[in-house]
Amino acid sequence: MTLRFPQFPLLLLCFCCSVIIAHRDEDPVTKTMEDFSGYPIDEPHSFFQKSLSLLSVDTESLQKEIDELAAFSDTPAPSVTRILYTEKDVLARRYIKNLMGLSGLSVREDAVGNIFGRWDGHEPELPAVATGSHIDAIPYSGKYDGVVGVLGAIEAINVLQRSGFRPRRSLEVILFTSEEPTRFGISCLGSRLLAGSEVLVEALKTTVDAQNRSFLDAARSAEYAKDQDDLSSVFLKKGTYSAFVELHIEQGPLLEEEGISIGIVTAIAAPASIKLEFEGNGGHAGAVLMPHRNDAGLAAAELALAVEKHVLESGSIDTVGTVGILELHPGAINSIPSKSHLEIDTRDIDEQRRNIVIEKIQHSASKIAIDRGVRLSEFKIINQDPPALAEKTIIGAMEAASKELNLKHKLMISRAYHDSLFMARVSPMGMIFIPCYKGYSHKPEEYASSQDIANGVKVLALTLAKLSLH
Repeated sequence: MTLRFPQFPLLLLCFCCSVIIAHRDEDPVTKTMEDFSGYPIDEPHSFFQKSLSLLSVDTESLQKEIDELAAFSDTPAPSVTRILYTEKDVLARRYIKNLMGLSGLSVREDAVGNIFGRWDGHEPELPAVATGSHIDAIPYSGKYDGVVGVLGAIEAINVLQRSGFRPRRSLEVILFTSEEPTRFGISCLGSRLLAGSEVLVEALKTTVDAQNRSFLDAARSAEYAKDQDDLSSVFLKKGTYSAFVELHIEQGPLLEEEGISIGIVTAIAAPASIKLEFEGNGGHAGAVLMPHRNDAGLAAAELALAVEKHVLESGSIDTVGTVGILELHPGAINSIPSKSHLEIDTRDIDEQRRNIVIEKIQHSASKIAIDRGVRLSEFKIINQDPPALAEKTIIGAMEAASKELNLKHKLMISRAYHDSLFMARVSPMGMIFIPCYKGYSHKPEEYASSQDIANGVKVLALTLAKLSLH
């Protein structure tokens, strides 16, 4: 029987190394095994020591790709606006699929447009290691948010291919659909579905955008969801991936201010979103005297201050709250507001602590309504997602990669939402942050230097290599 060494498990090679080392010089079988595996048997991870100099990022091409992708925008440069399933979004998706193909990845798409590019390992039956992010962009934003994690992931694969690395587990790059909630009000739409959200599947059957166009109609216009209304085909089984790692700009100023190249995320704070409305009597701004008013606008203002108070009372810097939307009706300078609408975002890495803040907000809203003689006509929790912790083994791989590349790093928390939050429900998860100028994000001034991006890509590439061999 002829042995087929290309399929010989590297794990077994590592297991046997103590037996083989003593006979290495005179054993031709060992040399043959090394030739096929690509790694010395007595030092199976020597790739990471001897090939660091070969991890070369093509920064010029990568920046060119970032700039070219930014051109698929509905607003002029330097801003980027790329909304789900619009013409520019479809063209940007085509651009990414072409790059995946040029990198030798096999490309597939699911029913909502999550895009997967796969580099098969020599044990493709094992759960793959995945990486990726998103390319949709809110109106008048920048060109790095999400994009660095997609184009950077493709370049990380190129880096490994150029270095001669051969993965054991397959490596997969994912472009997630609609991380931003711009069109249909649902953040991380693609990754939520991958994580198996039955609630979202049902909601999308009746979800419409501001122009009253249904989600399914918009998806079909982009040639997705063509043959089915059942989007549960998108669901991934838990354990589909052995690990998921996302590269992203920090969207905060800490790394730049502290002169640190790499942030290693240990946890992602999850938000709860609340909608509520007060209703009062309204009336003429001059004719209704102050003691006789039931001002829905002042009720909203008082609650906004209460949100700040309850967040600060948590005693943790990781608890945050924001009244992002406050609308008054009828919205005239000489009319007492008869209605007010608020939307509140509160986040924490501690789910219980965040939920206590929500309870306090609800209690304050009810009390304010009574005190001011208005009605709390709506109090609705839109979403209440649990936070996610990064997997210790992935944190260890990212730390080791940073040290081997002589890049200063720090452990940190992500207070922004990412697709990794939902991928944590499918597989162990980790995130790599790189500095961005003044922490700017979601605005045209968003910027990450080519050197910082290259550092992130190298850490990602080395981390993927380590996890692939695990």
